[in-house]
Amino acid sequence: MPDNDGLLASLRYLFADIIGDDEDGPPSLPDACPEHLGPAVSAAIDALIDYQSTFYAQLYIDRLEPFVGRRTVDHALLCDIASLMAQRMAYEDAIRIAQLKLAEVRAAAGAFSSEVDTGSREKSASKPGYTLAARSADDVKTFRLDELIDALPALVADPLLGMLDWFGWRRRRVSIRFSANNRFSIRRLRIEAGLKRWRLFSIRYAKERAWVERWLHMIDRSLTKQPAAAAAIVQTATMISGYGDPYRQGIADWHAIIDGLVKPTFDGALALPDLAAAITEARAAAMPDPRQAALKRKIAEIRARVPAAGS
Repeated sequence: MPDNDGLLASLRYLFADIIGDDEDGPPSLPDACPEHLGPAVSAAIDALIDYQSTFYAQLYIDRLEPFVGRRTVDHALLCDIASLMAQRMAYEDAIRIAQLKLAEVRAAAGAFSSEVDTGSREKSASKPGYTLAARSADDVKTFRLDELIDALPALVADPLLGMLDWFGWRRRRVSIRFSANNRFSIRRLRIEAGLKRWRLFSIRYAKERAWVERWLHMIDRSLTKQPAAAAAIVQTATMISGYGDPYRQGIADWHAIIDGLVKPTFDGALALPDLAAAITEARAAAMPDPRQAALKRKIAEIRARVPAAGS
């Protein structure tokens, strides 16, 4: 699974999404998809269509397909790849939080309609259509300024990031309230959620695309070189979630483990006989420390226990 193939597939679906060429129905399940996996993959397709588009869901299927029916990929491993890839492709940004808040509004509106339709008209007559939505608690999220700007198209984001650097504000934090308390706040949510059309132009998407493709590439290499380590590499996706500092820490720790242990092993530069155990040991040492002191010490310790390949 060469990296270039993943990049070309991502770009193809990026442009299809931009021009709105989205007339086909939902993508089909991969050929030879195990029956037990069908419901989970179908749910992922629906979620990714809601998150972005039909073509984005098709990209998910195209990324999953090379692992379906592969001799070294058992049902449990395939299920984990499918589930974790869907989670990472639906990464959490301010646009997604607005989408989820709007979903609460729709659910509340549905509950209100159901209440009226089941004979509670008198009880509900005095309630405006947004009463139930107004009872939804506000979500207040704290982002770094550069994180918010990363959700913008690179053409706009790059000069803004340069300006933040000039003022020294790149890491400044700002709180955003996602509210559905009134018609104005709901309208604002719709505007924010509508920015998903720009998501695939964004700096954040480029980073996420590169991460997913590298993760899949490492899984592919493991299935060829150390099949026993594949499950541990798949599970490294759980290191990354959310937004803000925890997200950045997870990304940095993931790359430290891949660059320090996994890639050198596959490249033949490090003779780790049990890569899965080394990954587990390194992950246990990861701490919420931007300097990664404990993790780096552990990786160095693991590397010191085995001779360099060819020595």
